[in-house]
Amino acid sequence: MNGNAVRVALLGCGTVGTEIVRLLREQAGELAARAGASVELVGVAVRRPHKHPELGDLLTTDASALVTRPDVDVVVELIGGIEPARTLLLEALKAGKSVVTANKALLAEDGSALAEAADAAGVDLYYEASVAGAIPLLRPLRESLAGDRITRVAGIVNGTTNFILSAMTESGASYGDALEEATALGYAEADPSADVDGYDAASKAAILASLAFHTRVTAADVHCEGIRHVTSTDIAAAADIGYVIKLLAICERARATATTPESVSARVYPAMIPAAHPLASVGGAFNAVFVEAEAAGQLMFYGQGAGGAPTASAVLGDLVAVARNRVGGGRGPRESAYASLPVLPLGAVPTRYHVSLEVADRAGVLSAIAGEFSGQGVSIAAVRQTGGVADPAGAGADGAARLVVVTHAAPESALAATVAVLAGHDAVRAVDSVLRVEDLGRDGVAP
Repeated sequence: MNGNAVRVALLGCGTVGTEIVRLLREQAGELAARAGASVELVGVAVRRPHKHPELGDLLTTDASALVTRPDVDVVVELIGGIEPARTLLLEALKAGKSVVTANKALLAEDGSALAEAADAAGVDLYYEASVAGAIPLLRPLRESLAGDRITRVAGIVNGTTNFILSAMTESGASYGDALEEATALGYAEADPSADVDGYDAASKAAILASLAFHTRVTAADVHCEGIRHVTSTDIAAAADIGYVIKLLAICERARATATTPESVSARVYPAMIPAAHPLASVGGAFNAVFVEAEAAGQLMFYGQGAGGAPTASAVLGDLVAVARNRVGGGRGPRESAYASLPVLPLGAVPTRYHVSLEVADRAGVLSAIAGEFSGQGVSIAAVRQTGGVADPAGAGADGAARLVVVTHAAPESALAATVAVLAGHDAVRAVDSVLRVEDLGRDGVAP
């Protein structure tokens, strides 16, 4: 095929698609030199053609016909969502077209079906832009570290929530005010649920875990919590102990024990991390991911995780790779799911808790609270209190005091059970806040 054009069909022409069209036109010569053949856009499927008059005869509303056209070599999908994207991509793959997609939700839900269809047809499936925008992250996991054993992937993979939490940390703003600012600046959608409730990050965590651990992990396997409940009081409490709150995606490999097999876990939630850790200084809408491997050690990937131009950069990188493969008659890496490790439920995953309680201000309360933690097999690392909780004279017996407990690592199930018991304890007026603590290695160094 050397010297012939690689013909591309584009599904969707929103912010990212518009950038793709622009770059294909403006950088045509350079892209051809890198790919070994010209990369030619031959069709664009959209729902409202009147919004894209500049594309002229390239436009169509019949996406199904476009992806199966005989003159199309590669389909680039930027529609998003599950359907009709899944049906269209399966049609394209079965028709022998390679696929480049940025569709994290589809890959996290049914990436295995796409991978199997690509294998059956002998074509490529590339999706670098589905996680962390322009940051080259998936290809290193899939290719550069293929000879290593990855033990953990953890980081900030959603720019909207990172902007909100950064604003709350830097200015003391409330969650609502920070969300309003993010919306005004275009970082948050009119309906921010996918971001602030953690679903976007959970889809990305499923993709990362699947690649890192050679195991099929879906979005349903990822425990997901968002940031709506994080308050400015929580931010201040984290600062008091030298920590910062970030929404983290954490994927880990757990070693086999005498009673349990080797397994993996994937979870998304807001957590306190040490202010000394490099992730703590990642501000605004930026993303950053730490990868820990047995031979390579710690690697950090940092950059813009969203936006039209950054995402288009990742899509075009995949497109050039696919074009090279077609010119050379080869294929890129196939899905690697040989390990097929079980996914741990959240209850079995060890973590630490930071618990803020409003308690009765009388003697013996501290001892009683400590006893509840001990009764669930949870060890206390530190306690801070204000008021007369430990006052042996019982001063202020009719008042209330604030008690903050930070635990040592324990199974999530034991920590959650402890909090449930405390919520019903006669000395506890309210469980004001529960946040997880992820050290990610003391002083930013992996344990």
